Amino acid sequence: MGTNTLSPVLASNEHSIRNGHYTDPNKSLKLGIWLYFILLIFEGALRKWIFPGLANPLLIIRDPIALWLVGTAWRRGLLPQNFFLSGMVLVGVTGIYTAVLAGHGNLYVALFGARALLIHFPLIFVIGSIFAYEDVLKLGRALLWLVPPMTILIALQFYSPQSALVNRGVGGDLAGAGFGGALGYFRPPGTFSFTNGTTLFYQLAATFILFFLVHPTRVNRLALVSATIGLLAAIPLSISRALFFQVVVSVIFLLFAMTRNPKFILRILGAVVISVLIIAVLSELSFFQTSIEVFMARFTEANEQEGGLVDGVLGERYLGWMAAALFSSFDVPLLGNGLGIATNVAVAVLTDPIMQAKVRGIPDEEWGRTISELGPILGLLVIFLRLGLTFKIALACFRRLAVKDLLPWMLLSFGSLSLLQAQWAQPTSLGFCTLIGGLMIASLSPPLPLKGALIIE
Repeated sequence: MGTNTLSPVLASNEHSIRNGHYTDPNKSLKLGIWLYFILLIFEGALRKWIFPGLANPLLIIRDPIALWLVGTAWRRGLLPQNFFLSGMVLVGVTGIYTAVLAGHGNLYVALFGARALLIHFPLIFVIGSIFAYEDVLKLGRALLWLVPPMTILIALQFYSPQSALVNRGVGGDLAGAGFGGALGYFRPPGTFSFTNGTTLFYQLAATFILFFLVHPTRVNRLALVSATIGLLAAIPLSISRALFFQVVVSVIFLLFAMTRNPKFILRILGAVVISVLIIAVLSELSFFQTSIEVFMARFTEANEQEGGLVDGVLGERYLGWMAAALFSSFDVPLLGNGLGIATNVAVAVLTDPIMQAKVRGIPDEEWGRTISELGPILGLLVIFLRLGLTFKIALACFRRLAVKDLLPWMLLSFGSLSLLQAQWAQPTSLGFCTLIGGLMIASLSPPLPLKGALIIE
């Protein structure tokens, strides 16, 4: 892809060399991206345990950071100009007017809904411009170190009652933050406000774990082994089918990449053997036997309710929802019901019974929500922009396999599905989509040193 169509001149990702040492002219912006990442992981902890009285304002704690990053990058000429960004900004600005004039009529709700289009989506390109290849690896290594303590936390939440401190909900809610589950056990939220954060965290971590299993010299071995164990243990503890399916997808991506690089097959076989041994050991421990039993019960029960694995889960949940949104798009008012009407803010602010009925009638799936909020014209434009960007990045990631660069391809295994249908109305989902989108673009820049071949190992 010409990566410079998604990020400005590659110099924005390069380090200038002075006195024989690398200096980073964008250090403050990189620190801002790291702060965004840290707040994404621990925002829920702040809202549940540390500052429960500030739970509502902390919902948008990452927004000022994102706004500063986008504004600063724009002033420095580091925010790329491309069709995707211009189109999304146009939709966001237009959507504010249509929401106020022809939709729900509340400016605050419209602005809250527009943040995904006007702040977080542009941040994807800022991360892609500011982060270098090595910065992506650094973030991946940090994720690996976070996996073991996160797994310990969700294990505590899994086996603790919802009234326990570790399961305290947002704002100190004593009812607990667990959700769904099976056999009387609830899905644990980890450090996040809701359980989807746990799933998204491990989905992102899995892409890096698989990458480092092929390139173990690029990471601390203790971190890699402990993160691998933590991921395998987290799958049943999370009671999340989405996490299981995403790990399977990432493994399929890895196996496909290995067909183009046969010399890595032995490493993959070794990783598979080790993983099987870990699973065998964990399955013999009574501590994990319960979680495995609960996970299997949830898996079986949900599959039966949705009509089976292929037709119900994969067909209906993914392809079915997307097709239904497209076919029903012209049943929605031309200008939509109003940007932001599907958010929790709309539930709290739009108290009129008619508006409350509209809020409850908005589809949960992302494509249907987008069209319901913005209408068929603007809504479909957003969907096509997300499709186009995903395809453009996917093509570039595939091409990097030709030079034996595995990192972009592995990030794509999670990022492609996220860019296509991550729920932007939900702050945690929006944050992970923004992060993985930026990381994919950044991973397409040449690794340091900035000269010589692009071949990794």
